[in-house]
This record gives sequence, C-alpha cells and structure tokens, in this order.
Amino acid sequence: MTPHGPGDDDGGPETGAVLAGRTAEEVLAGYLHQQSADFLRSLRLHRESGSDAEGAGEAARQLRRAARRISATLHTFRPLTDEVWADQLRAELGWLSGSLAREQACASRRERLMTALQRLTGRGERPERPDRQGRAERGKRGDRTATGTATGPGAPSSAAAAAAGDPDPDGALSAGAARAGALLDRQLTLARTRAHSAALQALGSSRFHAVADSVAVLASEAPLAGTAGELPAAEALPPLAEQAHRQLTEAVAALPLSRAGYPYNAAALAADQRQDSPWHQVRLLVRLSRYAREVIAPEYADFRLAEAGRALAWHRDAAEAAAAAAAAARTPRIAPATAYALGVLHADQRHEVEAARFAFGRVWLPRTPERRG
Repeated sequence: MTPHGPGDDDGGPETGAVLAGRTAEEVLAGYLHQQSADFLRSLRLHRESGSDAEGAGEAARQLRRAARRISATLHTFRPLTDEVWADQLRAELGWLSGSLAREQACASRRERLMTALQRLTGRGERPERPDRQGRAERGKRGDRTATGTATGPGAPSSAAAAAAGDPDPDGALSAGAARAGALLDRQLTLARTRAHSAALQALGSSRFHAVADSVAVLASEAPLAGTAGELPAAEALPPLAEQAHRQLTEAVAALPLSRAGYPYNAAALAADQRQDSPWHQVRLLVRLSRYAREVIAPEYADFRLAEAGRALAWHRDAAEAAAAAAAAARTPRIAPATAYALGVLHADQRHEVEAARFAFGRVWLPRTPERRG
C-alpha cells in the first residue's frame, strides 16, 4: 500500500479551464486583491466592535484568515513576486497572526480542558456512592486506570491516590478535579489576559500600521515580478502549486503512518515535543497546499485536504492542552489528588493526540476495498 495524498489531481482539466487565457499576473493579483480587501474589511470591523468582545474576536479570526492566505500565496508563488518585498510582508503577517492567535488559543484550551475534566469525572451524571462491594470492584478498575492511563507528568500512581485520602483512584480523581480545574482556570485566564493585552498593544503599534499600509497597497497593486505579466497562468502557476504539494507528501512520508493507522497503538501517549513537531509541520504544509489550490482552482476545493487539515488542527489542540495540563502538574506544593487529576487529564489529551493521528491516516492513506465472502 503506497501512501498518497489528497490533491494529487492538481493541474487537472478543471484547473486548466480556470486558468485558460489568463496570465499569471492576472490570477495572482486577483487573489491577492481579494484577500487584502478581506483583511482591511476585518480590520475595520475590529475597530468598530468597541466593547463587543464576541464581535472583536470574530473580526480578529477573519483578519488572521486573510493574513494566512496572503502569506501562503506569497510563499508558494514567490518566484513570481518581488521577492524582497514579499519576504518582508510575509514575516510581518506571521508576527501579526501569531499575536492575534494567542488569546483565542488560551480560551479554546481552557474550554477544552474544563470539558475534559467534566467528562472524566462524570460530573452531573455520577450515581450515588455504591456499597462496599461495588466500591471494591470500582477500585479494581481504577487500579488499571491509574497504572495504564495516567501516564503524564505529575500523575501519581494508585498508591499516591490512596495517600490523598481515598484508596479508590476514581474518588481521588473526583477529589482532585475541582482543584485541578481551579488551577488551570487561573493559569489559562491569566495567560489569556496577557495575550489580550499583547494583541491590543500590537494592533496599536507603529509596526502594525506599517503592515496595514502594505496590505492596503496590495489591495490595489500587487508587486509582482515583471515576468508574471507575460507568462500564461496555466504554465506558470500549477508547477509551483505542485511543488508545495510535493513538499507535503514528502513530509507525510516521514510520519509513522503505518502505526498511526491502527487505533489504540499508544504511540502518541508519551509527551515528547520532538514526536509532535513533524505532525505540526505537516499541518502547515497542508494549509499551504490547500491555499495554493484556492489560487489556481477556486471553484474546485479539495475537501480531503480540508479534512486532513481539521484532523491535524485537532492534533495540535490536543497536544497543546496536554502540555498545559503537564505544566500545571509541575506547580509547586499542589496536593497529590490535584496532581493525580492533572495526570489523568494529561493522559486523556495524549489519547486525543493519538486519535487525531489515526483520523489523519484514515484521510491520507488509500482505502482498501472490503472483501466480500
């Protein structure tokens, strides 16, 4: 079975129909004008939102969306642009997008971890405490959970749970969950507040105004190379889009997809940034390939690339949530039950990382037809 990726049909008949009779400059400039206009419109909405936090957040997301597409287009089709200008704008758009993303990331991470804690403790669905016999049976199950699931940093064993005052790890999880949730809430709320202040400072800086001025210029005049106006779009653009897709397929080939293609393989349970980094890089390359296709075939979106991107975004969110739980578990002088709950939460999110890798493999690997008996 040879892995292949979505989007292998770039340069097909539908692409030729879209690009026929147009120059590379016409296609690139049209796309950049559209995204720049979206950027400026989102900026205006953000300024007009005032105290409307929800409106400001949505405007910021749209601003980042346009910034990502402008940056990706300048990267993929760099040989057809004024490269010095394009590289500088890409760097500034990356700074802006990162500055605006942190607040939303902190809010999403907090919501994700609080929801996971509620799910793990069964809060609101928990039956009354069983009798001693039921408690003993549940304790046996809890021993397996403590030794096989709570593998994250700061996750004590069942013995540590017993030391917390309850020989039942499920009881220790319930006892520690409230404090673990309060600790995570404080840490992530503080991080979100700082990110919000940093975003406001960035949006009011002279650096941001310079970026906005450059995008305003891009909305009316795209600084492209002189050759872009002479080259047919159907000849100049597909090879560059295919190059972006080839980089993606090469990066995916380096992933352990053969193992990730099996559920419950436990490969992702160890929290190691080195094993997560290649997956994060593939997520960025999926985005580049998808945006390149938007340029050359806007009416023929590759839904499998979009599905792959969603699986890898899930992977990123789970990995970052697991890291937040691990960081909270390293807080000095926390109670053993709190550390235990954070360890279980960390392991739960690493299981989510594994599930996201499995989902990506299901999208990327070719499907073998089922045998009929």
